[in-house]
Amino acid sequence: MLFATGFVSMAMEMVWSRQYSFYLGNLVYAFALIVAVYLVATFAGTLVCRARSAARPWLGPALLAGSALLGLLPVLATDPRLPVPRTLLGAAGRVVFGIAPFCAALGFLTPDLIDRFSRGEPRRAGHLYAVNTLGCIAGPLVASFLLLPRLPERWTLLLLALPLAALALFAPRESGGAVVRRRGTALLAGSAALAAGLAGFVAHDSAVRARDGIVLRDHTATVVASGRGRHKRLYVNGLGMTSLTPITKLMAHVPLAYHEPGAKDALIVCLGMGTSFRSALSWGLDVTAVELVPSVPRLFSYYHEDAPTLLARPNARIIVDDGRRFLEWTPHLFDVIVVDPPPPLEAAGSSLLYSKEFYTVAAQRLRPGGIMQAWMPGGGDSLTRLSFLRAFLDSFPHVRLFRSIEGWGLHMLGSDRPIPVLDAKQLAARLPREAAADLVEWYPGSAPEHVFARFLTQELDVPRRTRRVSATPPLRDDRPYNEYFVLRQLRE
Repeated sequence: MLFATGFVSMAMEMVWSRQYSFYLGNLVYAFALIVAVYLVATFAGTLVCRARSAARPWLGPALLAGSALLGLLPVLATDPRLPVPRTLLGAAGRVVFGIAPFCAALGFLTPDLIDRFSRGEPRRAGHLYAVNTLGCIAGPLVASFLLLPRLPERWTLLLLALPLAALALFAPRESGGAVVRRRGTALLAGSAALAAGLAGFVAHDSAVRARDGIVLRDHTATVVASGRGRHKRLYVNGLGMTSLTPITKLMAHVPLAYHEPGAKDALIVCLGMGTSFRSALSWGLDVTAVELVPSVPRLFSYYHEDAPTLLARPNARIIVDDGRRFLEWTPHLFDVIVVDPPPPLEAAGSSLLYSKEFYTVAAQRLRPGGIMQAWMPGGGDSLTRLSFLRAFLDSFPHVRLFRSIEGWGLHMLGSDRPIPVLDAKQLAARLPREAAADLVEWYPGSAPEHVFARFLTQELDVPRRTRRVSATPPLRDDRPYNEYFVLRQLRE
């Protein structure tokens, strides 16, 4: 029983982190809120346990069955049909309603089990805590690597709840002279099993938003590809990551066109839909793409019909790895590096792809004269944007900045050598035929020089010496301003 309480609670925590990301976002505060509710509710259950007299009837079997039933509340709490406003307060309410009762029940049950079955012997209590801890270690591993890659979140919760219901039926009925009726426990356990089945068939997963698309699962995320034509979208754990936009084409075409005397290879960090990867391949280069989520590369052909042909080329390679780690370990040098981190600016872990230390590593993987293109999406507070910019400016002696042709976000180009000043016709003249066709693919009837002309009108002055930039510290690995933003935004 103690192994099961640790195993199930920590395994469910992995499921909750996916379920609630649709409402809380991919922010450090999202997981912090889940953990806070988990700890406070567990503490409240423990207080009730301590306040209860040991002479009263033992509630273990009933609590096991009740916990199985309460463990299914997140299925209801995260159902998008639930009439809860899409606000921060509404999202927090979903978390409290979904996980607090379950955590409180286990907060009562776990110490109660240890107290009653250790019989006051410290050594025996230590052994019981060790068994519970082993369950806490095994639970997340099983949930992350065995269950979530194969099952929807609601079915994963169902499987995790069933052991608690089964244990309720076979748990000892007597402890300290108190007797618990088997019939009531069996009824509660049966109700939990029935509710689990209904939840599995009736509930909707918040992360699965596409009826006409593809849903893939792996140990890192639930990935959804949806839409038709130019309206296709990529969702990771229910959050929109990107769409088919010419911005991602220009992320590759612009640095490749500016590179002198002509690039031989390129690295794309964060594959996404594969648009930048596909655009870079149109130059006939050796192109390597690095993607963290294993399921994302499998969707390349959903977004681009020619993906199988492109992947069959000897110069195309996709690697599933962390982009930062890949750059730190690869001995290879590149002429162009394109980085397109996941939105929003405040995304958890994204600071590792925007920090000064990251740009230092990237600069070391560029050949002399190589160009790095880093994309800064729109949004965020002013200090976050300035800290991003300051980190980039401090890492490259020569920088050019362009607002996107869609009016949001920023292309940052950096190099150890001056980036040439070229007009639209000169840039277009550098495009191979296949690359020129790729650039105007989503601009029917237009010419490459027209696209470049529109892009060049968005160039911004590089604000190296302005007071606001010089006064803003650069984003660093140990100072992730973008990820911890709530107090700063409240002040603004």
